[in-house]
Amino acid sequence: MSSILIKNATIVNEGKTFVSDLLIIDEKISAICTSDLMNIPSETKIIDAKGLLLIPGVIDDQVHFREPGLTYKGDIFSESRAAVAGGVTSFMDMPNTNPQTVTIDLLNEKYVIGSENSIANYSFYLGATNTNIEEVLMVDHSAVCGIKLFMGSSTGNMLVDNENSLRDLFSKTTLPITAHCEDESIIRKNIEIYRGKFGEDVPVKMHPLIRSREACMKSSSHAAALAKEYNTRLHILHLSTAEELKLFSNDIPLSQKRITGEVCIHHLWFDDSSYDDLGTFIKWNPAIKTRFDRDALINGVKNNLIDIIATDHAPHTLAEKENTYFKAPSGGPLIQHTLVAMLEMWHSKIFSLEKIVEMMCHNPAILFNIRKRGFIREGYQADLCLVDPASPWTVSKENLLYKCGWSPFEGQVFNSKVVKTIVNGSIVYDDGIINEDYRGQRLMFDRS
Repeated sequence: MSSILIKNATIVNEGKTFVSDLLIIDEKISAICTSDLMNIPSETKIIDAKGLLLIPGVIDDQVHFREPGLTYKGDIFSESRAAVAGGVTSFMDMPNTNPQTVTIDLLNEKYVIGSENSIANYSFYLGATNTNIEEVLMVDHSAVCGIKLFMGSSTGNMLVDNENSLRDLFSKTTLPITAHCEDESIIRKNIEIYRGKFGEDVPVKMHPLIRSREACMKSSSHAAALAKEYNTRLHILHLSTAEELKLFSNDIPLSQKRITGEVCIHHLWFDDSSYDDLGTFIKWNPAIKTRFDRDALINGVKNNLIDIIATDHAPHTLAEKENTYFKAPSGGPLIQHTLVAMLEMWHSKIFSLEKIVEMMCHNPAILFNIRKRGFIREGYQADLCLVDPASPWTVSKENLLYKCGWSPFEGQVFNSKVVKTIVNGSIVYDDGIINEDYRGQRLMFDRS
């Protein structure tokens, strides 16, 4: 039996912030107590957390760790190292790898890779195609996070554009559908317009006009309409426009919502004025749009129209990203820095600590019905993160853990630092030292 006693921590959990001790025995949270804990096992490791924040481990519902097939960009081992260094204890990885994860056999192969290589807890989406509805219907609801649907083409083009296939999927699956929503016909038309103006030298700041707000709204509206028609559980990923917020409600508890939304850190942090300095390094799909959109998304988080904050962590090599507009792929590495970036927004009084924990820890667990994670509760898995909220540091190439070796946050000073990350009761990140021998667990889901 192993045990850890965390003393004097400032716990942020379920809308409250309070100072308490916390006891971990083996993999689980055993006790949360503000008075002296009795019956502490001998040889318990004691951590004095005075002045530190203790939060549930972050659950990232959207990452692209690039394995199998694209491991020169990143792999499950390298990116899970970066994840735990950023306070992320669980992730859900996308299917646009090589080969694409669109069959049960390929999905099972990916779970083997996860069990052998991931330092964090893991789950993997099955990708939808125009023709694989039979595979979708065979998925084990208790052991797979959901179905990924590309209603707009992006890296690894898995576009589902057949209306009959979409209706088949929405009417038959009972798993959550997580959707990338951008209308392909609008994007293609815009590409031709801007190619006509600039040739192959399209300025990167045209990206939000090519992958436009109209493209996002048309596709998201279509997905929401299908979900309403068939009462499908739909989760729209990486929202980027003010208009899309009209598709969501905040008048019922999250556990009862059928249509939910996610925003990613880059859409909360950057706006289209950032293209002048960062260029293709902030080229994402959907595109970063205006300050008006960013402010609307921030308010959407505050007002519970948006339910999850995630990363869309999607590493590409520096050489790939330094290319011209059409040749540079969309996506970037974020998972090591998303929590501290959100805490910077707390320092700036944009979000409360409680809201950050709700959006990054509690809500992913509720939305995906994750078994006994995402909260600091007795009997739950001890997935935890200790943060020093007053320890400034600067992002540099020397402290990056991404395999791709770059970050859009390079040069940024963050005032909070992840001190320790605990996964299933084991300290896997400890003041810069990673336990590379530890392996996380497969996420399980409580679904009828």
